[in-house]
Amino acid sequence: MKTQRLELTFPEKLIKKPVIYEIVKEFDVIPNIRRANVDEKFGWMVLELSGDGDNLQRAISHLQEIGIQIEILDSFVE
Repeated sequence: MKTQRLELTFPEKLIKKPVIYEIVKEFDVIPNIRRANVDEKFGWMVLELSGDGDNLQRAISHLQEIGIQIEILDSFVE
């Protein structure tokens, strides 16, 4: 199982959508929200995302495709 630490920046249009829930269900990944700040117009989150390497990359790609900016902070294998 791989884990990557990511910083996600959410645009206003995605603030109220359950995007973390969606990637858990669709890509079988495990989220660990380390920090977050969300208001009505902007949101950011530091997220540790774990899972099979392929599923992890597919989940990250999906987040980027729907408009979330992602900065990879750290990666490690558990």
